[in-house]
Amino acid sequence: MDFTTQIRAARRRRSNGILHGIFMKLSLLLLLSFLPNPTNASIHIYDSQTFREVGNAYLLPGGSEGIAATLSARSYIRFENITFWRSKDAAEKLSDMKHSTGLIQVIIFEAADRNNIGGSAYGGQRDICCSPDLAKMEGCKQGEVIRRPSATDNKWPIVLNVRFSGNYLHTNMGYQEILIPKTGMYNLFFVACDPKLKGVTMSGKTLWKNPDGYLPGRMAPLMKFYVFMSLAYVLLGIIWFTQYVRFWKDILQLQHCITAVIALGLFEMILWYCDYDNFNSTGMRPIVVTTLVVTVGAVRKTVSRLLILIVSMGYGVVRPTLGGLTSKVILLGITFFLATELLNITEYVGTINDVSGRARLFLVLPDAFLDAFLILWIFTSLSKTLEQLQAKRSSVKLDMYRKFSNALAVAVIASVAWIVYEVYFKATDPFNEKWQSAWVITAFWDILAFALLCVICYLWAPSQSSQRYAYSDEVGEESDDEESQSLTRGKPEGDISLVKQENIDNAKDFDEDDTEEDKRE
Repeated sequence: MDFTTQIRAARRRRSNGILHGIFMKLSLLLLLSFLPNPTNASIHIYDSQTFREVGNAYLLPGGSEGIAATLSARSYIRFENITFWRSKDAAEKLSDMKHSTGLIQVIIFEAADRNNIGGSAYGGQRDICCSPDLAKMEGCKQGEVIRRPSATDNKWPIVLNVRFSGNYLHTNMGYQEILIPKTGMYNLFFVACDPKLKGVTMSGKTLWKNPDGYLPGRMAPLMKFYVFMSLAYVLLGIIWFTQYVRFWKDILQLQHCITAVIALGLFEMILWYCDYDNFNSTGMRPIVVTTLVVTVGAVRKTVSRLLILIVSMGYGVVRPTLGGLTSKVILLGITFFLATELLNITEYVGTINDVSGRARLFLVLPDAFLDAFLILWIFTSLSKTLEQLQAKRSSVKLDMYRKFSNALAVAVIASVAWIVYEVYFKATDPFNEKWQSAWVITAFWDILAFALLCVICYLWAPSQSSQRYAYSDEVGEESDDEESQSLTRGKPEGDISLVKQENIDNAKDFDEDDTEEDKRE
């Protein structure tokens, strides 16, 4: 067995080990995804939550979701086992009242009718509860929520009354179901206007049902989207693996990395669909499944970014290893993974509303900063790689990297343009009334990542000439055959040595520059 065959056999064993490891990890993650560990989702669960003071009222947000209304299926908000608890002092202070000893009001309104709740007597802070001045001006009932009928339906906003009686410490709302008459963003609040009810708590749950299931309106289109994305990854995987198996002996290390990214992308899309499908069917969203999905997504996003970075550095094409940059790339990858994981967990795990939490804003900044740093490093490395290929006069590799840089530039421009649009979209929709099209914001990034992966797969597709793009320190292999022929065409044989000597000198100069670059890094 010659030396070349031994190298190929070693590469094949190493590749088999990598693929086996990836397969075992994916199998383990798939097994964990079916472990039961539910948390609240479209079934909103309230566990002894306390009302907080807002203006002249005490209120507790019950949820906010986009709900679609159709003639073929019912959409509703259902109340089950809603129980309110007050302190013993409050019960004693209100026990001398004749009819009721404390009022809790449940308000359901569509975002377009938000101004029909509350009012202001003097144009200042908007009050939720009716004050003595507002009672004179608007005719509302003092001590209750201010409600004006909707222009489209007099029954809306919905206000349900729940009263304490005697000196009981708790009262139960009972089973009630509110049908949703039209598509919109619906909000639920529990309000107490009596100051003596300060500190009241609530337990129970509400069920928010869309025509097709429990999935919140903003998320519902994403379930179908992940089906299409899964099919797209399957198609890409079939094309890639066909070439991968066909030209197995000529596979580069870089192409193993691309294979891993395709597998991670497919696995992530399948997990997202399973998560949403289970959510839609049961109304429960297991923490383990959602955490697993966002972790796989964070790994895929990190590996994709690092793949683009090492490709830009010329790994496997103009340099055999990353040298002194390896530890820095790994450190950046770990930092980026942690930032992305925290952001995704905050945004997705335990999400029960169509409204993003404020905590996400603080976690967006580190992720955005690392993304910007990665982009800067990628383009800096890509520029150096192009210069090195020009110095080596390797037209095939240079053309490939120019196409890659053009695709990367288009992706960055599209990303910046979409970020501007996303900021505009959220700034012009403070009450999430555009929830039906909000899914596109999330879908765009998956589409862009897939498109860039397709470009990389096209440029670095396994083929019989894959080794032509690989790094080699042997003289003559860095230049193309056509270029060598043009250099020697029409010259005596004695001049060929001069051309070779010139190529050797250029290669030495490049190696010295590359070594100095690694030392500086």
